[in-house]
Amino acid sequence: MNIVKNPAAAEEITQNTFVKAMTTKSEYEGSSSPYTWLCAIAKNQCYDYFRKNGRIADAVEPEREAVCASDVTEDFVVRETSLSIHRILHDMEEPYKEVFELRVFGELSFAEIASIFRKTDSWARVTYHRARIKIKERLEENE
Repeated sequence: MNIVKNPAAAEEITQNTFVKAMTTKSEYEGSSSPYTWLCAIAKNQCYDYFRKNGRIADAVEPEREAVCASDVTEDFVVRETSLSIHRILHDMEEPYKEVFELRVFGELSFAEIASIFRKTDSWARVTYHRARIKIKERLEENE
């Protein structure tokens, strides 16, 4: 729910993830853990949800009618920065891309990420840190 900020949408995405997993289980190759495969499906379901509904629409509180100009500007900057980061992630090499996504979007601990990759906690921390550095450097290049 933390990613979509809408309990109903989170439930729908979870349901869609398991339906997709059950209907495509014959396509599971076994090259990664089932957990990694399920996380990838969930991530794609979130992307589909945001593509269809827009990320900001669900984050806005319904009782809040008046929005000041600074909030609109701040939202625009956040959306642009988020889009830039997603573009950078799209082109980023593995395992940096997946470790960053699992940590930030999947909200997994370093121990959980390490178990997915069958590596140590330290490896997960270092890989995540290096991914953040790469993103930061590419953001600065694009400015």
